[in-house]
Amino acid sequence: MNHLQLKKWLNHFFLEDIGTGDLTSQAIFREQSCGAEIVAKSDGIFAGAAVIKEGFALLDGNVQAVLHKTDGDMLRKGEVIAVLHGPAAALLSGERVVLNLIQRLSGIATMTREAVRRLDDEKIKICDTRKTTPGLRMLEKYAVRAGGGYNHRFGLYDGIMIKDNHIAACGSILKACEKARQAAGHMINIEVEIETEEQLREAIEAGADVIMFDNCPPDTVRHFANLTPDHIKTEASGGITLESLPAFKGTGVNYISLGFLTHSVKSLDISMDVALSNESVEECDYVNS
Repeated sequence: MNHLQLKKWLNHFFLEDIGTGDLTSQAIFREQSCGAEIVAKSDGIFAGAAVIKEGFALLDGNVQAVLHKTDGDMLRKGEVIAVLHGPAAALLSGERVVLNLIQRLSGIATMTREAVRRLDDEKIKICDTRKTTPGLRMLEKYAVRAGGGYNHRFGLYDGIMIKDNHIAACGSILKACEKARQAAGHMINIEVEIETEEQLREAIEAGADVIMFDNCPPDTVRHFANLTPDHIKTEASGGITLESLPAFKGTGVNYISLGFLTHSVKSLDISMDVALSNESVEECDYVNS
């Protein structure tokens, strides 16, 4: 994860929520310090350790954060994810933003881990798509990796992917690949999306580096994978659900990309419990905030 970008986005998120100041915390607290625990309220996979560390530190450098879980760890209901101590105003002002983020990231990591489990094929990598929440792509794709998945391209800027509309506008797969290759040079791979065997053969002839089988059932994916030369990477995508995923085991593709890993996951239930006293974190009694 790029920590400079993380700080930039966290600053933006805090400005959205805190604005010119947290009226409640400013009215109640002066120099008071307190402790807090971030606690899992349901089972799942954790993602977002850097959000906790960087988030509260951005609000106040005096906040101490001790992580009891690392990204990718299994969470059980009731387990402590992190212990915090510092100015009460900073902890309470940052609570909502930090929780919102780690709940969503942990939900994505949990869904990704489940997708990997359901496919149960070490030869096929589960990866994400660009169907992410605007502003959260870096974090959401990081959460996919924490859950055991892999990242597809991060944006239009870091990979060439020739889709059906590109082909329609250009006239053919051969023409689109030729133009893309001339513009991109030898350092950038070219992926082509196909739906039929005729398109597959054209993409192979055009010298595609990666071929995606779009909206194809498992038997078709297996057939297309067998027709594709070994030096070309293959990917299946489109219309694949968590329930249908096991049927793609053994189809022979290199990757399966799943939009639902990021566009429709349920956030994991996580809360922050704040201590009533000014004692050290270990000595404080906690109440649900």
